[in-house]
Amino acid sequence: MDLDAFRWLLTDDGQALLARAEEYAGDDPLAAQTRLRAAATPEQAAAALTQATLRRRAEPKFGELAPRLYFTPDGLEQATRPAVARHRVARLQAFAASTLVDLGCGIGGDLMASAEVGIICAGVDLDPVRVAVAEANLAALGLPGAVMVADAVGVDTSPFSVAFADPARRSARGRSFSVDDWAPPWSFVETLLRRDSCVKVAPGIPHDLVPAGVEAEWVSDHGEVKEAALWSGSLATTARRATVIGRGGLATLTDEDPVADEVRAVGDFLYEPDGAVIRAGLVTAVAAGVGGGLVDPHIAYVTSDRAFRSPFARGYRVVEELPYREKQLKAALRERGVGRLTIKKRGVDVVPEVLRKRLSLSGDAEATLVMTRVAGSGTALLVQPL
Repeated sequence: MDLDAFRWLLTDDGQALLARAEEYAGDDPLAAQTRLRAAATPEQAAAALTQATLRRRAEPKFGELAPRLYFTPDGLEQATRPAVARHRVARLQAFAASTLVDLGCGIGGDLMASAEVGIICAGVDLDPVRVAVAEANLAALGLPGAVMVADAVGVDTSPFSVAFADPARRSARGRSFSVDDWAPPWSFVETLLRRDSCVKVAPGIPHDLVPAGVEAEWVSDHGEVKEAALWSGSLATTARRATVIGRGGLATLTDEDPVADEVRAVGDFLYEPDGAVIRAGLVTAVAAGVGGGLVDPHIAYVTSDRAFRSPFARGYRVVEELPYREKQLKAALRERGVGRLTIKKRGVDVVPEVLRKRLSLSGDAEATLVMTRVAGSGTALLVQPL
């Protein structure tokens, strides 16, 4: 995105063009560009149409705030969801954090959440466009905060009570899951974690990469694992934590909760732990919570003889065990008149879409099938969601 064109977009004329662009955002891009160029330069028209398109794309993440905010494509992709950012800020409030420096602030998602609760914020980013967007977003919500172009590695964080970082996880090849490709690099993150800080990382971060004394928290939002965060210094309260955000609010589970690691036969109920729980390695804590055990030492399914409602797992009533072999399974489903089948699998070499097609289902009944390993053997379980 052109920096000058974006800054022009914040003027009265620019806002008028943006309003027109939002009317055309669903049209053919070339036709929309042609209409907008009648009132602006090509760069300005492109900036307006880009913002209008990104605002639509941002609605699932930012909800009713999306039409008021500004984005870049990469910034939108990496930005923290407001619900997750508010949870993080609530933790900072619990530790009476008064000031925060955001090292790599992107479009300002975490700055906005922190400033909303009165934390004095400053943000830096290497990209002048992202800095301009972050400034515009703070202004759009009437929030205080300072943002400047700077290299996070050279910033003195000592005046701030908390340092926050969200390293870019991209290389020349695109999104990267290797810490060697982070910017700022992992060596900088390790240094930052020697003080009170929070570092947002990818959910796939290996447990053995987390330094001693640092808390790793995995967060899911309405069933989707969105990120992990490393908490250090006085902000760390445990080693591993899973936080689940849903319609009922927020719940958290830690490695200090009771565990049940016994492998037992499948009972009347099966539980599928939330992705954040699985990433945090806390499946055995879910087993303890439902008064049950594991179906296999290496599979993230839990079983119990009792029905529970848990924010940390989805529950199913086990109807019956069906044959695991495809030919016999196909016959069993036909016998039960199953025409619509949801296939859930874990720990077995099954592609649900391919298997469903080969089963050639017909009938009026709808069912859910879990294909997994139980005590090391392939097993097919017909279940009903609780």
